[in-house]
Amino acid sequence: MQSTIVRFQGFEGLSLTAEVWGDPDAWPVLLLHGGGQTRHAWGGTAEALARAGWRAVSMDLRGHGDSSWASNGDYSFTSYAADCISVCDQLGRPPVVVGASLGGVSAILAEGNSDRVVSSALVIVDITHQTNPEGIDRITNFMMSGIGGFASLEEAAAAIAAYTPNRKRKANPAGLQKVLRLKSDGRWYWHWDPRFMLRGATEVPSPDFEALFEVALAHIRVPTLLVRGKLSDVVTEEGVQDFLRRIPHAKLADVKDAAHMVAGDQNDVFSNAVISFLEEDVRPGLR
Repeated sequence: MQSTIVRFQGFEGLSLTAEVWGDPDAWPVLLLHGGGQTRHAWGGTAEALARAGWRAVSMDLRGHGDSSWASNGDYSFTSYAADCISVCDQLGRPPVVVGASLGGVSAILAEGNSDRVVSSALVIVDITHQTNPEGIDRITNFMMSGIGGFASLEEAAAAIAAYTPNRKRKANPAGLQKVLRLKSDGRWYWHWDPRFMLRGATEVPSPDFEALFEVALAHIRVPTLLVRGKLSDVVTEEGVQDFLRRIPHAKLADVKDAAHMVAGDQNDVFSNAVISFLEEDVRPGLR
């Protein structure tokens, strides 16, 4: 299936790159990856959505992949949420927003803190307002491990394998080159702006930001699905239950044999869960 590259204007005019699959007239589904990832993190989900009759828009977040880096180093949650709102407005119709980790936080803040409907539905992937600090620390340590670059793709692959022990290690240099870039010093670096981490950014809001996050949850009225990786060390049972309490109409989908990066761990199961939710809970209300 052929895709096209499209560029959107984000908050304060920042250029954001997206890859689009499906019929241009189909209802849009905006895919927002997690921190330190790129639009390629969704595996075959975008194509599966297109085959199911949706228009999948997989976007590189600001400072990631082929999207522009913020000249002022602004990688705050509010800026990511503002980018989400800006792109949603450019899609013509309120899209379904599927957000993993940082992308999920952005989607929640965009929908819950706006004075209008931004999206037609939300799919939040393995993130809630209450998380396990040890899991967040493990993400941070993994991302920081590549700040100085890797001597080879094999070294990068070893770092990824150590972070994802639940996955079978595969030799895929082409796949690695989607998340790494070779610089003039001969080393391979993560394909994101290091200032994203060096200024203390994290995948989830810090405690002093939690109040804004909780206000957003209280104002979400659109159909919502929370997808949890059963092996995740980021999302807690307490966090899941409180998320469902704050958004009473939300549904929960558990994906076994998947950790925090659910789409990468069990892509077919994840894609099927999302498409089932869209067909059963979202499409009947679209117009």
